[in-house]
Amino acid sequence: MVTSTIWADYSADKAYDEMIAAGGKPRDTCASLSQYLQSLGMDAIKGRLSAAEAAIMEMGITFTVYSDEGNIDRAWPFDIIPRLIDFQEWQAVEAGLKQRLKALNCFINDVYNQQQIIKDGLVPADLINSSSNFRKECLGMQPKFGTWANICGSDLVRAGDGKLYVLEDNLRVPSGVSYMIENRVITKRIFPELLENLNILPVDDYPTQLFEMLASLAPDADDTPQIAVLTPGIYNSAYFEHAFLAQQMGAELVEGGDLLVKDDDCVYMRTIKGLEKVDVIYRRIDDLFLDPEVFHKDSVLGVKGLMRAWKAGNVALANAPGAGVADDKVVYAYVPEMIRYYLNEEPILPNVPTYLCSDPEQCAYVLAHLPELVVKPANESGGYGMLVGPHASQKEIKQFHKLIKNNPRNYIAQPTLALSTCPTLCGDSLEPRHIDLRPFILQGENSFVTAGGLTRVALRAGSLVVNSSQGGGSKDTWIINREQ
Repeated sequence: MVTSTIWADYSADKAYDEMIAAGGKPRDTCASLSQYLQSLGMDAIKGRLSAAEAAIMEMGITFTVYSDEGNIDRAWPFDIIPRLIDFQEWQAVEAGLKQRLKALNCFINDVYNQQQIIKDGLVPADLINSSSNFRKECLGMQPKFGTWANICGSDLVRAGDGKLYVLEDNLRVPSGVSYMIENRVITKRIFPELLENLNILPVDDYPTQLFEMLASLAPDADDTPQIAVLTPGIYNSAYFEHAFLAQQMGAELVEGGDLLVKDDDCVYMRTIKGLEKVDVIYRRIDDLFLDPEVFHKDSVLGVKGLMRAWKAGNVALANAPGAGVADDKVVYAYVPEMIRYYLNEEPILPNVPTYLCSDPEQCAYVLAHLPELVVKPANESGGYGMLVGPHASQKEIKQFHKLIKNNPRNYIAQPTLALSTCPTLCGDSLEPRHIDLRPFILQGENSFVTAGGLTRVALRAGSLVVNSSQGGGSKDTWIINREQ
């Protein structure tokens, strides 16, 4: 136990704690932060929280929760105690994330073209053909630089052994990066003196990096490209982020009705000055709503003819349609082999051990051990549709037993990891809460990884579910370089 006042009752012995090591001493990276918080005292820390909450309201940082009662806009749930990671460790993580996305893009490009990995027997053909995110309409396409997933948010967790593991890759329409940036803005407001004294890597360069990556995708590299962010509209849960990124990049924020594809198979934007050609679209709309000419015929969110324009090479789409084939949680299990196959390298970041219910032997093990495992559907997101065995009722376990038996292809299972914890302000005290981390990786002409990412925190005691839609919050993430 830590004997100093604010840490007196802080127990870090149930999981790996990011700040407090075994025996109650702060980890080297966190020593300055621990001492600083102690010097403030709990009343002052709570005062800083009030200041943070006021800033969130003033800045209008919200997210939308979908419920039976309707869509509810809520202030962003933010915990003021940051999560710290040493720069030396982060360098390896950054390299591992770049390696992973490079291999995933090789895989997606292969799946829609030669399908060599399938012919060589490393990935079963049925796995691809049965994927709900495989788009046969994309067969034969070759996006610029061979990159289909230009923006990726990979979720990392630290287990009881202190190692960081990749829990999943989000390659369709990954969200959360705006909250990473705004978390830093708020932290600078409430802890200005602390940030001045520590060498913390910045995160506010992300919009510039995103713009440069998107610009590199433009069909005509000689001109200054017109970039648009395509949003489903104000009722989407991530609309705040769509508007934020468009504003930060100096790009146009558009809805489907603002765009049209003419007979020349080019995309144009309606403006008060007339039609303007669009070169790159950062789309925040799912594949099936992108183009009513090809996918859902009744979609009013997309643009008729958009796929024609993309296939003609007249507009770049990021992420490319069909990239979600590698977002499948069953495909996730094959990523280490993809890295070896396409890059001839050993994976830098490990996967969490994963059982494929499509394999009869592994499925039998999962069905026999449901109370011990986390079960996830292949293509859900946001923490929906999953079973956390140790926290599940007998009724829920029986329900998942039936779901898996009826559709084994749609489920994977993983051990219930003791996710690392981080001090979190809970009422009048600091308490450990489980966390994960979503860094954002860009790949176009070059690759880029955010310095840290969005640390999500399970605000309920003992909960392993960190998604904001499920009651989670977030923290600022500091990559600390102690050698400078």
